[in-house]
Amino acid sequence: NVTLAPLAGRDGNRDRAKAVIKEADLVFVSGGDVDAGMRVLRATGMIDFLCRLFRAGKPFCGTSAGSIMLARRWIRWQDPDNDATAEPFDCLGLAPLLCDTHGETERWGELKALLSVSPIGTIGHGIPSGAALVMGPEGKASALGGTVIRFRREAGRTVRIEDLIPDKL
Repeated sequence: NVTLAPLAGRDGNRDRAKAVIKEADLVFVSGGDVDAGMRVLRATGMIDFLCRLFRAGKPFCGTSAGSIMLARRWIRWQDPDNDATAEPFDCLGLAPLLCDTHGETERWGELKALLSVSPIGTIGHGIPSGAALVMGPEGKASALGGTVIRFRREAGRTVRIEDLIPDKL
């Protein structure tokens, strides 16, 4: 069974959402807009609650922007036409990594922009359409359904490094 736990809009109800999420076998974070989603979580005081559930062993799953929200950080632009206005912001940090989803058509431009404002050596994961990134015990990342593209920030540039290829059964 799937039970919705809306936090925004006319059906948004923080107390009901908390009760639903607390009883759920798995917490699914839907897609949309990462910045807007994180603003809702902050405004409703849900971040600490979700992090406590995760630390207690509750599994989380995200799709599209929801996947990015589970990671450490994402990026916003004050002026979308000016990369100099790019600034990172914190996400839930449940997955100890940076990622972008279905950005293959724009050659992972947003992920590369995020890496450009991250410390040298930071690795980012590009999760293409049809693929997933699974975080296992002890923070080990594995690809599922397709190859996950990995990039590393180096001095003055971002380079593609060894990709995560799904395990063969």
